[in-house]
Amino acid sequence: MTPTQLIESVLKVTPSVLSGANIANEIAGHEICESTLGSFIKREADLWYSLLDSDYLKIQCIRDTYGIELCGALKNVVSVAAGIADGLGVGSNSKAAILRVGFKEMRQFIYHRFPYTPPEIFYESCGMADLVTSSLGGRNHKIAVELVKTGKSFAELESEMLGGQKLQGPMTAKELYIFNKHEGITEKFPLFTTVYQIGYEKKDPSEIFNVLVGLKLE
Repeated sequence: MTPTQLIESVLKVTPSVLSGANIANEIAGHEICESTLGSFIKREADLWYSLLDSDYLKIQCIRDTYGIELCGALKNVVSVAAGIADGLGVGSNSKAAILRVGFKEMRQFIYHRFPYTPPEIFYESCGMADLVTSSLGGRNHKIAVELVKTGKSFAELESEMLGGQKLQGPMTAKELYIFNKHEGITEKFPLFTTVYQIGYEKKDPSEIFNVLVGLKLE
């Protein structure tokens, strides 16, 4: 279940969501950024828009919540993969290939789970923009770089570098692996699976690029 599904089941209300390339300290500094507001109820979307949209925080409204939530979760797994690529010292071409495959797997998984997700969410702030921001310098990316360079586990690096905070990427990769294995679709998500294996099964980080070698045209 996504967070809004859980809230719906317990509180019997329909929440809205806000997600995007929204690094907190940049918003606090009034740097211009965008965010995606997801809601199935137009009057609530209008209300949130009137409260949140400003000269520096620009809000786009989309009639969706579940897909937007999954974008916010899945991009953390891809940002781990991007961090692994940077930790290995590869160039922009290789990293771009990892991001492309990751973005593709994000879409595949979201449509597997929620087939009626509006396609525009992937090109709003909650989709591609959030993925790029997280993969350039988010904490999942930062810790993944150190995973490669130091050989330490995610748990060790969390303790040393995050002051008790937890990484979303590795935990999400584990949940994805469990879900996909249960659904019998693990082979459809080689990047997600490899991130899990590197983080939890001590797979060599360089094997992240094996997902590119076996790709076929569709």
